[in-house]
Amino acid sequence: MKTIDDLQVAGQRVFVRADLNVPLDGTTITDDGRIRAVAPTIAKLTERGAKVIVASHLGRPKGAPDPAFSLAPAAQRLGEILGQDVAFATDTVGASAAAVTAGLADGQVAVLENLRFNPGETSKDDAERGAFADQLAALADLYVGDGFGAVHRKHASVYDLPKRLPHAAGDLIATEVGVLKKLTEDVKRPYVVVLGGAKVSDKLAVIDELLGKADRLLIGGGMAYTFLKAKGYEVGISLLQEDQIPAVTEYMERAEKNGVELVLPVDVLASTDFPDLKTKAPADFDTLDADKIPSDKEGLDIGPKTRELYASKLADAATVFWNGPLGVFEHPDYAGGTRAIAQALVDSDAFTVVGGGDSAAAVRLLGFDENAFGHISTGGGASLEYLEGKTLPGLAALED
Repeated sequence: MKTIDDLQVAGQRVFVRADLNVPLDGTTITDDGRIRAVAPTIAKLTERGAKVIVASHLGRPKGAPDPAFSLAPAAQRLGEILGQDVAFATDTVGASAAAVTAGLADGQVAVLENLRFNPGETSKDDAERGAFADQLAALADLYVGDGFGAVHRKHASVYDLPKRLPHAAGDLIATEVGVLKKLTEDVKRPYVVVLGGAKVSDKLAVIDELLGKADRLLIGGGMAYTFLKAKGYEVGISLLQEDQIPAVTEYMERAEKNGVELVLPVDVLASTDFPDLKTKAPADFDTLDADKIPSDKEGLDIGPKTRELYASKLADAATVFWNGPLGVFEHPDYAGGTRAIAQALVDSDAFTVVGGGDSAAAVRLLGFDENAFGHISTGGGASLEYLEGKTLPGLAALED
C-alpha cells in the first residue's frame, strides 16, 4: 500500500477521503476527535504544495441534501485546527464544487458538502456508484484515502474512486492498519479484550474470531445481559437479545474448551427508569448482584465489584483492545464502569487500543488524556471488521 510520501503532490489537486462524521448538537460539534485525527495528513499535503479537496459523509441522510447533516461546521472546525481558511462547496459534484475546487491555489484546502447527499455514494448498484465516482474523479488528479471509519463500506468515494485516480493511503490509515496488525499478527500476551456496547449481535463475529486468539474476554454494557440470561439469570427489563442466547451459550462453552477466560459482570447498577441524558438529573438506582436483578429493573452499568474484578484482569495484560462502553456513560451516575476500564488501561503497561466509536467518545468525555493510551482508533466498525478477518473494501482499493 503506497503512502502519501510516495506521491508527487505539488501543484496537484488531491482528493482526500476523510472521516469528518462528528457528533453534532444542532450546529455545534460535541467531539472533534476525527477532525483532529485527519488534520496532520491534510497539513502535510498543503505544506508540499497540494491543492487539497476534502470529502466525507456525516450521518445517514437519505441520498438528498438535508441541512441537519451539513458538513459546514466540520469545515469551519478543520480551518481552525489547520490555522488557515478552508473553502466550502455547498454541493458534492455540482456548480459550487466545480467553482471552489477550480479556485484553489497551491497549499489551499476546500471541503465538499456531505457525500451522502448524492444517492450514488452509497448505492448498491455498481453503475450508479461508478457514475458518481466518475464525477468526483473529474475534480482531482490524485486520491488519498484517510477516512478509516469508512473503509469497511463499499461506497463510491471509498471503493470506486481510488480505482479511477493514482492513489495512496494517508498517514491516519497507515497508522490504523499498523496498530491493527499488532492485534492480529505476533500479539504480545496476555491479550485481553474488553467488549461493551448495546447489542451482542454487533459483536458476535468478532467474539467468534477472538475465541481463537485472545486470552481473556471481559464483557460489559447492554450486551452483557444476553450472556447473563444465557447463564440462567433473571435480567429484569435490561437490554436483551433473546434470539442470540443460543449463539452466546455456544461461545461460552467454546471459550471454556479453548481455555479463553470469558468474564461477566458480578454486580450491576440497576434502576426502574432510564436516566435523562439531557438534564443529567441525579439517577435513582440500586447496586445489585448480577444474578439478582428484579423483574422491574434495568442494568445500566457494571457495579463496583465488577470494576475491581475487571481492573485485576487487565493488570497483567501485555496487549489490550477495548471496544464499547460498559454502561450508559453519557450520564455521570452510570459512567463509573467505563471510567474504571479507561483508568485501568491508563495504569497498564500494556499496548492499549481503544477501538473507536463510543469508546473513543467516552475517553474524551470523561476527561482522559488521549496520549495515555497506545492508540485511539477513529473507526469502531472498521476496526471490528478488521479483527474479524474481513476484507475491507476501502483498504483493498488502496492496495491495488
